[in-house]
Amino acid sequence: EIQVIGASRTDAGVHALCNVAVFDTENRMPAEKISYALNQRLPEDISIQCSKEVDPEFHPRHCDSRKTYEYRITRGEFPVPTKRLYSYFTYHQLDVERMKEAAAYLVGEHDFKSFCSNRTQVENTFRTVYQLDVNVENDMIHIVICGNGFLYNMMRIIVGTLIKVGLGVYPPEHVKEIIEAKNRDAAGPKSPAAGLTVVKIQYEELGEY
Repeated sequence: EIQVIGASRTDAGVHALCNVAVFDTENRMPAEKISYALNQRLPEDISIQCSKEVDPEFHPRHCDSRKTYEYRITRGEFPVPTKRLYSYFTYHQLDVERMKEAAAYLVGEHDFKSFCSNRTQVENTFRTVYQLDVNVENDMIHIVICGNGFLYNMMRIIVGTLIKVGLGVYPPEHVKEIIEAKNRDAAGPKSPAAGLTVVKIQYEELGEY
């Protein structure tokens, strides 16, 4: 029996340009050939990009890593059908400068208990956010966050909170109060899953994926 251990678990509807998984096997096939064999059996919306042998002690969730997520928001008068699976559509105008100001309060090490689902089972809700950028390209807002780990629904709740700031519901500095509250009810709503993508996972011993 093969047990697969993944680096990250995503909600239904969330996308991933990368993920890392390990398993033990007595198969004699060279490690770099396993990706070719598995891709013959996987559905067309999943593709293994490489396979290699790693140290037996390597664990994709317990080893030091950096994960980068991107959330896309499409603004317009009407939704574009071809973007519906990979972005969240809104016809509201969002103040991106206010969202940038609010995002700055989330950078650094904080107790992100206000930004995780009440169903989370972890005891330690402290995480470090290394980078949180909000940028605009044409009709698309890109929210990119890099951290040492993420709590259940953390990224989607952060985005939902930043959207509230962009709409003028919260002032940017209110994000600091949300962090200090350590209460899920203090933060904004969870944003839809479709706009979120895991874009990068980095390990010191393995490099970037």
